Amino acid sequence: MINQSKFLAMLKKDQAWGLALTKKIHQTDITMFSRQMATMIGAGMPLVPAFDVIRRSTTNKHLKSLVLEIKDDIEASDSFAEALHKHPTHFNSLFCSLIDAGEKSGTLAIMLDKIATYQERLDTVRRKVKKAMAYPLTVLLMAFFITSGLLMFVIPQFIVLFQSFGAELPFLTRTIIHLSNIFQTYGYVLLGTFIGVIGGIIYRKKTSLDFSRRIDHILLKLPVFGLLLTKSIIARFSRTLAITFSAGLPLMQALQAAGNVTGNRIYQLASCRIQDAIAYGQQLNLALENTGLFPALVIQIVAIGEESGTLEIMLNKIADYYEDEINHTIETLNILLEPFIMAILGIVIGTLLLAVYVPIFKLGSIM
Repeated sequence: MINQSKFLAMLKKDQAWGLALTKKIHQTDITMFSRQMATMIGAGMPLVPAFDVIRRSTTNKHLKSLVLEIKDDIEASDSFAEALHKHPTHFNSLFCSLIDAGEKSGTLAIMLDKIATYQERLDTVRRKVKKAMAYPLTVLLMAFFITSGLLMFVIPQFIVLFQSFGAELPFLTRTIIHLSNIFQTYGYVLLGTFIGVIGGIIYRKKTSLDFSRRIDHILLKLPVFGLLLTKSIIARFSRTLAITFSAGLPLMQALQAAGNVTGNRIYQLASCRIQDAIAYGQQLNLALENTGLFPALVIQIVAIGEESGTLEIMLNKIADYYEDEINHTIETLNILLEPFIMAILGIVIGTLLLAVYVPIFKLGSIM
C-alpha cells in the first residue's frame, strides 16, 4: 500500500515539466532547446557543434550558461543524458530517461523531436485550461474591487446629499448606505483578511499533503471547471504514458512520470495505487478502473491497446480526444460565460446606480 513518505519521495524525484523551472529559464526555452537539437542532430551535426549553434542563437544569457555547462560535461566524456541529469532544475528524470533511451537506440534526433512536441502539447493544454479558469475569476475579482471602491469612496459623497433631503430614503438606498458604512469602517480589514486567506491557502497547499489533496479534490468537483480540469489531467496523463512507452521505459517509471505531470494530488496518489496494482500483476486497464478516476472510454481504449499490443497508439488517441474535448469545452464556456458575467456586472453596477439616483429623481419630481 502507498504511504505519505513514498508519495513525497515520488514527487521530489520527478517534478512535472513547467513547474520545476526557474524564472530565468522558462519552459519555452527548454522546448526550443529540444526542437533545435532535434533539427541539428537529425541533419547529421555532432552534439558539441550543435551546442555552439544554440549558444550563439539564443539571447537568454542563463540558457547560454546552461548549454555551455552541458557541452563541457559531454566533452569530459559524459553522455548527453548524464550531462542533463546534472541539471535537475531544468531537466527532470523523465527527460533524462527519454534522452538516454534515444542515445542507446540510436534515435536521439527522433526522441528529441518527440520530447519537443510532447512539451508543446502539454504546455498548450495547461495554458488553455489556466486561461479558461482565470478569465471569469479575474473579471469577478475586478468587479468586487470596483464595487468596493465605489462603496468606500464614491457612495459616501452622496450620503451628505441624501442627508440634506430630510426625507426617508428608499430601502435599496438605505441598504447601499449601510454597506458603504461597513466598507468604510472595515474595508481594509476585509481586504487584509481576504489576502491573508488566499495567501494561507497557497502556503498550506504547498506545505501540507493532506490539505493539498483536499483542495485538489474540491477543484475536481467544481461545476464545469472541474470537468475541464479532469479532461486536461487525463490528456496529460495519457500523453506522458504514450511517450514513455515509445521510448521503452519501464511501466512503473512511466506511471510515476504520468502521475507527476497531472499536477493534481488526487491523480498523483492514484498513480501510486496503480503502480501497486501493477506490481501485484493486475492489468493496466483494471488498475485504472479501480481508482474510480478514469472514464469508461479511457479504460476500454486502454484494454483494447493492451490486447492488441498497440497501447502507445491507443494512449495517443486518448490524449488527442481529450485535447479536442478541452477545446470544445472552452469554446462552449466562452459562449456561455461572457453574457453571464456581463449580466452580473450589469446587475451590480445597475443596483448601485439605482440606489444613488432614485432618491435624486424622486426629489426632482417633488420639486
